[in-house]
Amino acid sequence: MTPAELRASIPALDETVYLNTGAHGPSPKRVVDRATQFLEYHEYVSPSEDGPYPTAFDAYEEVREDVAAFVGAETEEITLTQSTTDGINRLATTLDWEPGDVVVRTDLEHPAGILPWRRLKQEGVEVRVVESEDGRLDMDQYTEAVQGADLVCFSAVTWNYGTRLPVRELADIAREAGALSLVDAVQAIGQFPVDVHEWGADVVAAAGHKWLLGPWGAGYLYVRRELAESLEPHAVGYRGVKEPTSDTMEFEPGAKRFEIGTTNPAPHVALREAMDLNREIGFDRIERQISALTAQFVDAVPEGRLVSPPDPETGLVSFTVDDSELAVERLAADGVVVRTIPEPDAVRASFHAFNDESDVEALLAGLNGHW
Repeated sequence: MTPAELRASIPALDETVYLNTGAHGPSPKRVVDRATQFLEYHEYVSPSEDGPYPTAFDAYEEVREDVAAFVGAETEEITLTQSTTDGINRLATTLDWEPGDVVVRTDLEHPAGILPWRRLKQEGVEVRVVESEDGRLDMDQYTEAVQGADLVCFSAVTWNYGTRLPVRELADIAREAGALSLVDAVQAIGQFPVDVHEWGADVVAAAGHKWLLGPWGAGYLYVRRELAESLEPHAVGYRGVKEPTSDTMEFEPGAKRFEIGTTNPAPHVALREAMDLNREIGFDRIERQISALTAQFVDAVPEGRLVSPPDPETGLVSFTVDDSELAVERLAADGVVVRTIPEPDAVRASFHAFNDESDVEALLAGLNGHW
């Protein structure tokens, strides 16, 4: 599949210049069709044939295997969640926290990587924030901050600057300090290849509704096998234990123990289709298309307006205008979808493989008078 064929397969693009994949990636028709087909089979056919529960459980396992292969994990290291935020919270609520424990995060995090720790702070957990400059971390400051910490949370790709953080280096420093590392990878997976084992992090949370162009509700969490086996989730349901009706509670091996109860498999089934589509296009082609479009846009941004790096590292590009809210509203009225970000106060455009040069030109034309 080519980028042009991908574009033609996404109904949301028929009358819209969509440049907001960093918030939500519009799904190709075949991805939504796959969810619909499964849901219809599950509700109309399976009750009289193989049964709704076996149908769902078979689907869960097929998805688990595919996600593991896609991110370079073992099957037993993947748990299915609803979203990135859901995955982060499953770990946050599993660890046994005590007053005086320490969490480290950066000031580049999405609320998904902020709110769980703010809640723990109310219970006496210390939260240290590593400050950044232009989407970059001072590694000496980071190294100092993680000393004595229990957990470090950071993003692989920053949602506000579009910069790539050095995941392997950050995870190694955390491990040397005796801290667990938790990575928010939702802005990375689907833009470029990710191998969680090469990253070396203990936990990686993500979801399929952004750069993979899957539907909402298909999150996933990687938990390093040895770590998963050492944890006992506080939220427990029949999907996370071996014998739900037994008087003793034996957790499922690996990350599967973090799954709880009945959830609709259709979004995750559609995620499999989205991953297949991603493979058909190929990361080489995806990265080339994103790189060409971001370069085209950045070259036209007036001096002093660019917030993201002048040599973009991802499809996320942020820039300042005279009035962010007004600019986004007027662009939307003209059929060009971007978004504001709160910190720094800027507008963010997301360029994916389905976008083309005409989209960049439409954005630039719409920004005339707002610089």
